[in-house]
Amino acid sequence: MLVDEVMSRWPETIRVFLDFRFMCVGCPIACFHTVADASREHFANPDKFLAALREAIETEGA
Repeated sequence: MLVDEVMSRWPETIRVFLDFRFMCVGCPIACFHTVADASREHFANPDKFLAALREAIETEGA
């Protein structure tokens, strides 16, 4: 899924991107990068990042 789609569909994930020091918020490339691309570009552990995204989504939806 594209970074821009994730942040648009689940705005609560924006905090996760910022916490991981991803500069995706407002970035013109966010509409082209997948979450996996962003993890790789920012040298983040993809499993930890995805877990944090899921937690943010589930916490907000609970």
